[in-house]
Amino acid sequence: MNVYDFTARSIDGADMPLSEFRGQSLLIVNVASKCGYTPQYAGLEALYRKFRDRGFSVLGFPCDQFGHQEPADEAAIKAFCTTTYGVSLPMFAKVRVNGADAHPLFVYLREACPGLLGLKSIKWNFTKFLVDRNGEPIKRYAPADKPEELAGDIEAALR
Repeated sequence: MNVYDFTARSIDGADMPLSEFRGQSLLIVNVASKCGYTPQYAGLEALYRKFRDRGFSVLGFPCDQFGHQEPADEAAIKAFCTTTYGVSLPMFAKVRVNGADAHPLFVYLREACPGLLGLKSIKWNFTKFLVDRNGEPIKRYAPADKPEELAGDIEAALR
């Protein structure tokens, strides 16, 4: 099993098999529009634009599990991301990342790349998972880790 075995609903409502990204390295992020880390959208978009022609994508998954910081519906989320941050990276419908009803992709990512001290739950918005070209999660980043700090690891994953 790897990331490409999962399907998620796009922000526009269509089921999207992640196999559409097969062969690409991915950065999968749970995002929110009203979070202190929301300005990271600019850095995530910059990474996407810098590396997409080399087989890299950033996948944004809105989540409202932390401080009710993503209260809007998908249309409003998309409009906010597009107009405020010029987001063109692939965005998905809202998901839960922890608990019994967590999206299976995030259950898999949490198991494959535990956080500090081996903790598997996601602690906040903008937790990031780097995935290699084979669909295998290789590193987890904390919300405070700035997107621009990940460029070296992305370069390595693209080799």
